[in-house]
Amino acid sequence: MGWFIVKRLTSLIPILLGISLITFILLHLIPGDPAAAYLRISHIPPTDEAVAALRVELGLNKPLYIQYLEWLGKVLQLDLGMSYVSKNSVWDEILLHLFPTIQLTCASLIFIVVISLPIGMISAIYKGKMVDQVSRIVAFASVSMPTFWFGFLLIYFLSVKLDLFPVLGRGTLAHLVLPSLTLAFGYIGTYMRLLRASMLENLNESFVMYARARGLRQRLIVSRHVLKKSLLPVITGLGMSLGNMLGGAVIVETIFAWPGMGQLFVTSILNQDYPMIQGCVLFMSVTFVVCNLLVDVTYSFLDPRIRWEGEK
Repeated sequence: MGWFIVKRLTSLIPILLGISLITFILLHLIPGDPAAAYLRISHIPPTDEAVAALRVELGLNKPLYIQYLEWLGKVLQLDLGMSYVSKNSVWDEILLHLFPTIQLTCASLIFIVVISLPIGMISAIYKGKMVDQVSRIVAFASVSMPTFWFGFLLIYFLSVKLDLFPVLGRGTLAHLVLPSLTLAFGYIGTYMRLLRASMLENLNESFVMYARARGLRQRLIVSRHVLKKSLLPVITGLGMSLGNMLGGAVIVETIFAWPGMGQLFVTSILNQDYPMIQGCVLFMSVTFVVCNLLVDVTYSFLDPRIRWEGEK
């Protein structure tokens, strides 16, 4: 098992290097001068002399490959630089906005699991029945409705009309309900149908037929044998979704003014805050690949054949 994890970690290094290099190149293709943006944010007239002096101070006058290697060297020392906007450490800004995103993601994940898994299981057991037809409609609405539109619907009906939940900001648990449900809704339909399809496939396997021949009850067969095997693709998908949500639910955080990573990332792009953009992208990338690694490890526990193949 240890060799399996080491092998997976080693394979992540070139991925992260590639992401950092692509991000660095794309940043320098954005129109505008970050030095001029820095001066405007600081309420300093961006004269040619001031911009030139600041470019020297920030190291923006150096060749691009030198800038990248210097930034990479600092990253290896866990130094992501200083934000042009807040003048604070990029690490401090990320950590400040990270907990709200973790809070939002965890609440959304609870909604996804609590809603999609039971409905998907019931839909598979009662295939073709009324509950299956209703779940199909819900799943279709989930995957086809834009996130921002569903968020506005929740705000209109649950906040404006019924006055049940606050609309903007972060404070009490009530503030968490609407943004987390909005973020979860786009994933609920996917995992409902994924679990349903996986269970229907496994219900036709020979081990289910043998279990029925031994006189085991249908409920026991489903809960002890079929469900465990059917959860494998769902766990894989949830791990990738978790990485996406932790990386920053930009639309949801913008709609509900949620002070998370997504809002920080958008603000950094608008302000051409190079260190913050690079730090956010790198952090999101590491989060995503670590979540995938955890999924692989969990997968290998549920299906040891995967671990054995990885250790060959």
